[in-house]
Amino acid sequence: MKKTYRVKSDKDFKAIFDHGKSVANRHFVLYYLDKNHAHFRVGLSVSKKLGNAVVRNSIKRKIRHAFMEISQDIAHKDYVIIARKGVEKIDYQAIKKNMIHVFSLAKCYSKKG
Repeated sequence: MKKTYRVKSDKDFKAIFDHGKSVANRHFVLYYLDKNHAHFRVGLSVSKKLGNAVVRNSIKRKIRHAFMEISQDIAHKDYVIIARKGVEKIDYQAIKKNMIHVFSLAKCYSKKG
């Protein structure tokens, strides 16, 4: 994922948490904030409670890959995706399905074509 598509700074994370809205399902919490960008930006948060660095990085890779697959159907906003306990036990297809569900709850996902 390109740098321009990532939320990296603490200031940006804090703005999304403080001024954004949130929705959740069993495996993810999604914070989102309207911004005037030509594209979306996404930040990921995976707690140390979910496992060691290998497990956490694997979860982040799966989330990034699922996000990029559905990105053409996502509204242009800033997002922070927080992985909840249990996401380390599910496979990639379940992660993708849960991400579509949480974005649909936020009304940020619309299947095109």
